Amino acid sequence: MSGPSRLVVLAGPTAVGKGTVAAAVRAEHPEVWISVSATTRAPRPGEVDGVHYHFVDDAAFDRLVADGQMLEWAVVHGTHRYGTPRGPVEEALAAGRPAMLEIDLQGARQVRATMPEALFVFLAPPSWDELVRRLVGRGTETAEERERRLATARLELAAEPEFDTTIVNHEVRAAAAELVALFGLPAADATRRD
Repeated sequence: MSGPSRLVVLAGPTAVGKGTVAAAVRAEHPEVWISVSATTRAPRPGEVDGVHYHFVDDAAFDRLVADGQMLEWAVVHGTHRYGTPRGPVEEALAAGRPAMLEIDLQGARQVRATMPEALFVFLAPPSWDELVRRLVGRGTETAEERERRLATARLELAAEPEFDTTIVNHEVRAAAAELVALFGLPAADATRRD
């Protein structure tokens, strides 16, 4: 691949499976560069700093913002800040790598303002009931946090028309395959030699 690559921005409501779909893409297509967001929230069980997120305190996040080192950032669910460090994104694109951001709606809107040439993909749940089931099934939030996330999800779902295309996450591998196709990469099964 030569020259700058196109950036794909994946967004959607809380608990829709953005991280799971991104992980499936990474597992089958390691050539796709996927950004690691910074966040002020504490790690969930099993999350590794620098792999799942860059876990930083409020002061460090403030410095990143003040120094212009964030491509986008937002307060999510009214509690913690999340953002995408600018440098690694620009480096991946300049190297011609297929690149993806897995971010929230607020972040996607900020990226659209600065990088309108990116492809914006909305990851949707099969239904509202399924989204609620996934959020409750994670068991990582308190009842109060779940209610806050569900209120945010209603607003996020209404933003689907702002995106270039939608992928419905019925099943993770199928959603990941649709996403990979948008990069113009071969399907994972076509590259396997069993």
